[in-house]
Amino acid sequence: MAGRIRARDIEEVKARLNIADVVSDYVALKPAGVGSLKGLCPFHDEKSPSFTVKPNDGFYKCFGCGEGGDVYKFVQQLDHLSFYEAVEKLAARISFTLTYEEGSGPSVDHGLRNRILEANNAAATFYQSQLMTDGAEAGREFLKGRGFDKAAADHFSIGFAPKAWAELYNHLKSAGFTDDELVAAALVTKGDKGTFDKFRGRLIWPIKDSTGQVIGFGARKLFDDDNGPKYLNSSDTLVYHKSQVLYGIDLAKKDITKKQQVVVVEGYTDVMACHLAGITTAVATCGTAFGDDHIRTLNRMLSSEIDSPAEVIFTFDPDAAGQKAAMRAYNDSNKFNAQTFVAVGPEGLDPCDLRSQKGDEAVVAMIANRKPIFEFAIKQKIAKFDLSSIEGRVAAARAAAPVVAGIRDAALRPAYTRELAGWVSLEGNEVAALVDVALKQARNEGVAQMRRDTTAAAEVPPEFDPEAEPSAYPAINLNDPIMRFERQLLEVLVQVPAAFDKATAARICKSAFSAPSHIAVATAIEAAIDLIGQHEFLPTLAVSVPPEVQGVLFEIAGQVLPARTEAELLVYGQGVIARGIAALLAREKNELLAALRRVDPVTEPDAHKEIQQKLVALEAERRSVAGN
Repeated sequence: MAGRIRARDIEEVKARLNIADVVSDYVALKPAGVGSLKGLCPFHDEKSPSFTVKPNDGFYKCFGCGEGGDVYKFVQQLDHLSFYEAVEKLAARISFTLTYEEGSGPSVDHGLRNRILEANNAAATFYQSQLMTDGAEAGREFLKGRGFDKAAADHFSIGFAPKAWAELYNHLKSAGFTDDELVAAALVTKGDKGTFDKFRGRLIWPIKDSTGQVIGFGARKLFDDDNGPKYLNSSDTLVYHKSQVLYGIDLAKKDITKKQQVVVVEGYTDVMACHLAGITTAVATCGTAFGDDHIRTLNRMLSSEIDSPAEVIFTFDPDAAGQKAAMRAYNDSNKFNAQTFVAVGPEGLDPCDLRSQKGDEAVVAMIANRKPIFEFAIKQKIAKFDLSSIEGRVAAARAAAPVVAGIRDAALRPAYTRELAGWVSLEGNEVAALVDVALKQARNEGVAQMRRDTTAAAEVPPEFDPEAEPSAYPAINLNDPIMRFERQLLEVLVQVPAAFDKATAARICKSAFSAPSHIAVATAIEAAIDLIGQHEFLPTLAVSVPPEVQGVLFEIAGQVLPARTEAELLVYGQGVIARGIAALLAREKNELLAALRRVDPVTEPDAHKEIQQKLVALEAERRSVAGN
């Protein structure tokens, strides 16, 4: 449990941070209107970006799944931390020393998390210092044999774990780390016979997260008397989860976002070879299959723009394991916000061997000669059949038809149908018929699955409490023009403070809204009216509105307004405010006319005169607002 951090420190850390910098460690962001950035939501799978970040206001909002909040909530959700742990992590990011309430202190888990990262960094430095020692000759020869010199080793921070049982352990102990910390970091193993290093006599690759923090290690066997596997990776820890980690992401992230390309290779040396050859978007998994968590990580960096689609390029070994991995990638291809390809080196060489044998240019050519993954998958299917016989060609077409049917782009499907017909030497209409059968079968299976899911859901009826009170803040239908204009008014009041003065804002907040949630936001704005235009304004609103209305507030604050420049934004805001005032004046006029009809000018002459005077003043104000 984290300790209670002083409130002024919490606000100071938030004020010093740029939320866009923090979010950019997880999501590729692009400009989207004045003061707004957009990207693919990290909280749910989506193809079109609906995740908005407002750096000036210090918050984010996804208009797809509804998630929203400040920088602390973002880190809480992405890193699965408590509030105080998130504050501690972000404070460490900017080297801010927190103070705690008396009798309290840092959270145990977060303190351990920091110590694991510190131990990992110290271990990486130690391993790197060992690479040029006499005992590491086998490691240097391994690198040299694959075309990597000392500069390459330094670029990737490669190190060597001595063969001795506890050299790293003794080194880190002398640096002040405890046994529990080193065990938690998976750097040492503790048993009945003592404590010893996990990696011994191996070449070491530090594995870093997207921010460059060392979170784990990969170790390659070098000596015959090592009975362990060829590659050994760190066990999962508080900071390292191998199913989510991509080796090289720290080096590749910037260019993945810039070039909208990812090259997925199979090992550490392949990543090195690609980067050194100029393919700086290469990454690899760390001892585990490429899975959904990896896809989600990459999707955050990729765009779904139709005119310039992103590319994900897989490289695989030509052996059975590589082919199996390729087909698994094909099955996952529709999960990417990108077109997917397969690149196979000449003679089946992987990027590392290709570079060492034929040079950097050969690696570049291998990636340039990539083939669409659909083509690769189709050819894998038909390769299993004897195409010299009619029976074999028909069987091959029937086996490959589901692959063609699985192409979601309806414009591509006929083209691949024709390609398949050519590869198996059958008439196009014959193959098209097989594809149609496969397509219908897939649709029928999809419908059947939907029915099963619907039936299962129907068997578990939602809980209903007949005594529960209806929500005080019912959902708003923004297709209603009145509700939509109320929302626009609030968007301007929150986002464009230069478009109005405080008196105008107060007047609008008092009587321009009818939806309960809009009234709640307007009430909070009126109460915080002296903070309009200041950094504290939005955080104050967030704690002032009822919890049920916070989502509406973040939608209002996160909405991208129709303006490309500050000048256009000001004009838009002033126009909305003018329309709001005009609507208020019209409403007030109707109310005064109704009151005038209720007053008898003979028996109540003073009241009648007062209302008439108000009507004259109101008309003068209306003309002033309308500019006539």
